Amino acid sequence: MSADRWISTFLDAQAADLGAARNTRLAYGRDLKDFAGYLGHHGSSFDAATRPEIEAYLIRCEAEGLSKATRARRLSAIRQLFRFAYEEGWRGDNPAIRIAGPGKDRRLPKTLSEADVTRLLSAARDHGRTPADRLRMTCLMELIYATGMRVSELVSLPVAAARGDPRMLLVRGKGDKERMVPLTQPARAALAAWLAHRDAAEEEARIARRVTPSRFLFPARGAEGHVTRQGFHGHLKDLCVAAGISPAAVTPHVLRHAFATHLLAGGADLRAIQTLLGHADVSTTEIYTHVLDERLKALVLNHHPLARGS
Repeated sequence: MSADRWISTFLDAQAADLGAARNTRLAYGRDLKDFAGYLGHHGSSFDAATRPEIEAYLIRCEAEGLSKATRARRLSAIRQLFRFAYEEGWRGDNPAIRIAGPGKDRRLPKTLSEADVTRLLSAARDHGRTPADRLRMTCLMELIYATGMRVSELVSLPVAAARGDPRMLLVRGKGDKERMVPLTQPARAALAAWLAHRDAAEEEARIARRVTPSRFLFPARGAEGHVTRQGFHGHLKDLCVAAGISPAAVTPHVLRHAFATHLLAGGADLRAIQTLLGHADVSTTEIYTHVLDERLKALVLNHHPLARGS
């Protein structure tokens, strides 16, 4: 089999058997194509690759300056590919089974203060070329901060989830796992305002052009049928400028971090935050306790009278 056939069959199985998200499959596909190119350049292939060749590839990745996280992801893709190949009988061995990964840098996630988030939410109500743009951006911002959703979960929300003035939203996350997230009153108000405008616009388009109504809460004309992650990210950067916040400091994922750290600072239980974020392991959620520790340390060093000048 060609390398492309190996990769496409493996990714199809990831989607069908494990419910791997589209973005995960795209990342694995890029990683495995890079590895296939390396093997081909050295006269090898997936069906003949050896452990020393895989280790040499990882050494080359490190020499190229790739981060630990990127190298760990590439090794994960390679491991899963060869485990799949072994289980399918494509190979009689798994050359990647005993290779140790580089680990990941344990960096504290960036977050925002409550004042910064308030400024962003306020700017969303006034930022946009049309009333529709402002209603949509306000709804997006209120929902992401109220729920801590991943941006991919947010932009692909089905409109059916928003019907009936819900107090909770059903969110489909990684691995096709579903979870319920509660909505704040401002989020519900923003959702109702956007939904009323969206439905009116959809009905007008249906009558005028016989367009089939979209199934997404935030429809768009692109191939995906909804606002894209990149599109929301670009609008967020513009919003930061309007709010007087450095665009370099804010991403959709930073808003997710802000949701978690602000809940934890308010006394929320770590297990509850884990459930709301859709983390499979509580150890992933525990990183937010370290964020609070760092903020409390900075508070003492900056404001305690005995710490001044030390």
